[in-house]
Amino acid sequence: MQQDTQISDAAAAAAFRRLVTHLRHRHDAQNIDLMGLAGFCRNCLADWVMEADGSLTKDDARALIHGMPAAEWKTNYQAEATPEQLQRMQESVAKNAPSH
Repeated sequence: MQQDTQISDAAAAAAFRRLVTHLRHRHDAQNIDLMGLAGFCRNCLADWVMEADGSLTKDDARALIHGMPAAEWKTNYQAEATPEQLQRMQESVAKNAPSH
């Protein structure tokens, strides 16, 4: 039996806000590692918010997700990516492409 995959807007909004709060708390979860594992990161999430909203700039959307300007977050929390992390990210992002 297939489950209903529809999530109410209220539940989706609450879950999204919880995800953003979680990511703001877990600065140790590097964007490069999120990209390597799941094929998206904080910046991707901000881009999706920007696209969905239609009136936000990239910088505004990233500040909403990071809880501060993205440049400040990068300075304070982002480590230099290793070659291994970059390779995992490339492999993971390649899985995001729709298959035909």
